Amino acid sequence: MLALIGGDNRLQPGDQVLYADIDYDSMIGAMRWLQQRRGAQVERIALPAVPDHAQILQAYEAAFARLPRLRLVLLTQVSHRHGLVLPVAEIAERARARGIDVIVDAAHGFGQIDYAVPDLKADFVGINLHKWIGAPVGVGAMYVRKGRVADLDPYMGETDDGRVGSRVHTGTVNFAAYLALPEAIALHQRIGAANKQARLRYLRERWTEPARQMAHIEVLSSPDPALASALASFRLRGRTSTADNIALQKRLLDEHRVFTTHRDGLDSGACVRVTPTVFTRPEQMEALGQAWAPQG
Repeated sequence: MLALIGGDNRLQPGDQVLYADIDYDSMIGAMRWLQQRRGAQVERIALPAVPDHAQILQAYEAAFARLPRLRLVLLTQVSHRHGLVLPVAEIAERARARGIDVIVDAAHGFGQIDYAVPDLKADFVGINLHKWIGAPVGVGAMYVRKGRVADLDPYMGETDDGRVGSRVHTGTVNFAAYLALPEAIALHQRIGAANKQARLRYLRERWTEPARQMAHIEVLSSPDPALASALASFRLRGRTSTADNIALQKRLLDEHRVFTTHRDGLDSGACVRVTPTVFTRPEQMEALGQAWAPQG
């Protein structure tokens, strides 16, 4: 992702680039860095806490309309903060019609959602293979649409031979990790992407549906299946500070042995994220119910 963002050589001083509050922190940092590297004007939007499909498209279309020199937009397929699934293909097609490049962060999408990378309609996609494919940490992939490699600078010191491999630095690679990748992919394929997606969303619903019925809990997961992933977040209503949600995360672990993680960065406030895996049992998801008594 850093190679894709930093390597975009079509950007000129004064061109605008766009990211959102749902994007990953290091990717936001890279977008901001384009101001130093390329002289770009960095713009930001924020989405509603639980947006519907129309609100998402409206937010991006409004940004496209008000930014006449917008040349690059970062889209996160599945937000690591609360699991929102963007309608990437629709946004990407609207961007392309205006001459705007799209870079997609598919870290939490690839391997848990049933799709093929070209379905995203984006020219540039960064893929994480240790999250939902199950490869060793540090294994990932870069997708560049045919004909677009020249629009990325070669990585520092790499010879420009026209191949996508010259756009990243490998050095001495972790061969053991790479050799494990075929086994991870084989397991993913034996399970099946559609089966994995259905299982993960079933597990999510085992805790989000009861939580939605409780007035003191705010669930940050869309009821629209197309916008929801395995990841979902919640917070005690009105408790939006980072400190509040760090304390809630700690209580879930210490008192109920439920491992979660707090997340901040959303304009609507911090939250606690719940992330099942394919092998998580339904009763483990339901254990969250023990922590849903009204809080003081």
